[in-house]
Amino acid sequence: MRGKRGNGEGSIYPYRNGFAAYAWVTTPIGKRDRKYVYGKTRTEVHDKWLKLHTAAKAGPVATSTPTLEHYLAFWLKEEVEVNLKPLTAATYETAVRLYIGPFLGAKRVDKLNVRDVREWLNKLAVTCQCCAQGKDERRPEERRRCCAISKCCRQYLSKRSVADARTVLRSALTYAISEEMISRNVAQLVKMAKPRPRKVIPWSVDEASRFLESARADRDPLYGAYVMILVLGLRKGEVLGLRWSDVMLDRGEVLIQQQLQRVRRRLLHSEVKTDASESLLPLPDVCLAALLLRQKSRDAHRFAARELWTESDLVFTTKYGTPVEPRNFNRRFEYRCEQAGVRLIRVHDTRKTCGTLLAALDVHPRVAMQILRHSQFAVTMEIYTQVPSEQTRNALRKLGATLDGTRLVGTVDEAETLAAPVGEEEAEAQE
Repeated sequence: MRGKRGNGEGSIYPYRNGFAAYAWVTTPIGKRDRKYVYGKTRTEVHDKWLKLHTAAKAGPVATSTPTLEHYLAFWLKEEVEVNLKPLTAATYETAVRLYIGPFLGAKRVDKLNVRDVREWLNKLAVTCQCCAQGKDERRPEERRRCCAISKCCRQYLSKRSVADARTVLRSALTYAISEEMISRNVAQLVKMAKPRPRKVIPWSVDEASRFLESARADRDPLYGAYVMILVLGLRKGEVLGLRWSDVMLDRGEVLIQQQLQRVRRRLLHSEVKTDASESLLPLPDVCLAALLLRQKSRDAHRFAARELWTESDLVFTTKYGTPVEPRNFNRRFEYRCEQAGVRLIRVHDTRKTCGTLLAALDVHPRVAMQILRHSQFAVTMEIYTQVPSEQTRNALRKLGATLDGTRLVGTVDEAETLAAPVGEEEAEAQE
């Protein structure tokens, strides 16, 4: 026999093997709807019903909660792609597709708990990504060499990559809280050891000088780009996206305000990484000379290509005027390191050599502070204490003197050498 209902509890009723209740709420989209709660006993449901009424009075309440897979798809489309830069959005999408969805996608957002997240992180750290993503299986049968033939290659994620995946999930759940779908961020409650940053040993001034001298002697088509990333500390995307309209040779200045990136198989021009990255920088003499040389080789290339030339405002292009592929720039940089006989480092790591090169070029510390975009002068001076040898200084001065911009490109054949193609075909041939 059913017990007597309490005062104001008319919406509590028996349901299957327990009880159920509902309350009228306003959803996040402003619609009035019923929200149901369930439990084994009447007392349990009554407590949930009271909390539901309290939540309904406080603000909007979602009446249904999607799985994490469906919610993350909504979050990527409505929040990430709208408000974040294309490359960041692509990175988030990759983390969701490869690392979060396969493990937690079937979980309801409101049912996800701290244990689920901790178990996911532990499992993600010991999961071979070659096996999980079927990399070896997609190869032709005769070329399979590891996971597809039961020889696991143990391609595990680094601690940094696992931490990044957790950061993406935490960002998604933070947005779910703002949408009033959940009340707490369980990904934020899971403690992780901070990944140790990768130790980067940048080039010495001697190594950077050898690299530039080798590129200049071999008439490398991207010599000017190498000068810009080493002397001005530009990022790869910034130097490849540099436009002639942003270069003021007469004033000796350059405006950095866009970058070129390949995102989801498309080359995109986008804003620079941060607000501080967008700035007007002075051009040291060696940069001015390299840009003048690049200008002359471009003009010769335009003449040689004729109707095949693609007009663009970009400073660094292929011999047909098309943009340089970022990955091809990486390959060319590695090839250049080998030819110069210097340690192979990432293109991005050249930024750490910039300060000492400016000191070697006798650039005033205040100007170097502007180029390096430091907020404190003491930071700049700390870098300037690494004074290079006088021999290195003389070598760099000599390098700049040979690029004073007075030497014209004499023939089309010479220009072809100065700006050889760096498109997909050449890069693949080099591999």
